Amino acid sequence: MHEPLKGKVAIVTGGARGLGRAYALRLAGLGADVVVADLNLDGARDWNETLSADSVPAEIEAMGRRSIGVQADLSKPQDVERIFAETMRAFGRVDILVNNAGGAIARDSGPLATQTSQADYDLLMDANLRSTLLCCQAAAPIMQEQRSGVIVNVTSQTGVSILPGGLLAVYGAAKAAVAMLTRNLASELGPHGIRVNAIAPGIIMTARVAAQAAARGIGTNSQADSLPLRRLGTVEDCAGVLEFLATDLSQYVTGQVICADGGAVLAPN
Repeated sequence: MHEPLKGKVAIVTGGARGLGRAYALRLAGLGADVVVADLNLDGARDWNETLSADSVPAEIEAMGRRSIGVQADLSKPQDVERIFAETMRAFGRVDILVNNAGGAIARDSGPLATQTSQADYDLLMDANLRSTLLCCQAAAPIMQEQRSGVIVNVTSQTGVSILPGGLLAVYGAAKAAVAMLTRNLASELGPHGIRVNAIAPGIIMTARVAAQAAARGIGTNSQADSLPLRRLGTVEDCAGVLEFLATDLSQYVTGQVICADGGAVLAPN
């Protein structure tokens, strides 16, 4: 079996469902032991996502890998410190960090910049930018001591180009900041043998997106037909990009943002 990540340890934030789960399972399939960090380790059940075991860590262990789950709020420095402390106690190293946690999770305001409340601004920045920065800050000294490491941040199509009418403006601004943070970290950490890249997914048909499609107008046939590839994305589409970035296939690639969006960013708005 081809196991390019055998002996490696990965942390996947937001790994209990959806894209994060797909990332965690792909890394395990490539041979890595995986730490699943999430605000809600039972999050898959909230969206009726079918698991092959009781939890994502249990799914990974059934594949013959080691795994632990850590429930934490990634916007809190003490929780991030606990994730990395538990990882080091369990595995003794961190080779791969996937900053997947986040989302367009505004609660009490509209999707436009002029409609965004201060509370939702804080929530969006904390969930998407602050959490990414805190995890990178925690991973960096461990990887620097090892003289190796891979960080893959998750930004978004909305962080690369605007949506029609300026929808999801503050979410997009947070994700654009993640993309710029990625480039700066790549410059800072490259001399220490650490590569930092990002994935920018488009509309990916996770269980959550499918459940909310009708109400939110996301994941429609017209959206699929508007893309150059004429279909919406799957979690495996993004997991394939992660495989490239997490393995030596991309050993000379750093500071890049790879769009996995079916060509959505090719159409100017």
